[in-house]
Amino acid sequence: MHGSLEANASLVGAVREAAERLTGVDIAVCVPAPYLAQVHQLLAGSRVALGGQNVSEHAMGAYTGEVCASMLVEFGCRYVIVGHSERRQHYGESDRQIAAKLVAARSVGVAPIFCVGETLAQREAGKTQEVVLGQLNVGVEVLGAANFREVIVAYEPVWAIGTGRNATPEQAQEVHRAIRARIGEHGIDAQSLAVIYGGSVKAGNAAALFAMPDIDGGLIGGASLVAADFVAICAAAAGAK
Repeated sequence: MHGSLEANASLVGAVREAAERLTGVDIAVCVPAPYLAQVHQLLAGSRVALGGQNVSEHAMGAYTGEVCASMLVEFGCRYVIVGHSERRQHYGESDRQIAAKLVAARSVGVAPIFCVGETLAQREAGKTQEVVLGQLNVGVEVLGAANFREVIVAYEPVWAIGTGRNATPEQAQEVHRAIRARIGEHGIDAQSLAVIYGGSVKAGNAAALFAMPDIDGGLIGGASLVAADFVAICAAAAGAK
């Protein structure tokens, strides 16, 4: 929940300009709903795609304050974040509700960025894979393997977001490998699916993370608010694969 009309113009302008020089990397910005119209115009004709930060599981109706998937489409959104840890934590979103949001997004052709991840307590209890793969399973089962092929999975360890604690590239790779293996068990071509990392990615650690064989990119939080940092991360992704 960041941004203003003035700040958006500056940030998006810098990202758009830099994107023209970067090849071999897909770049998207996911913005708060009130700014979709502005950023849609700012990105017109550029290589940078637009996404939303949340979507309702309902197609339309008496759900005041919600944003449905068809509304995102009208603003040119190709992506939407689904199941972010902050939505799970602050708004009580369950695995089933999140899976319903995956269905809503895919029903109109929007690619969900499906977030899964464990808390510090769950990691310390040795339940990382149980939690992460459990969240993943619900999403695949509700959406269906055939429709899951357009989903981007984002592993975001809750304990490494805004806490000053970072997962090592090896820790992140271990979970990414498990995610890809489980996707394959559902009969999905796991190698064609993007699995990205979202745990405090910064310009300083991006290259090491993206060098891991099963980490295809990043879901960037705070560092995306600083154009130079976000561009540096994009450049690291472009050079890693």
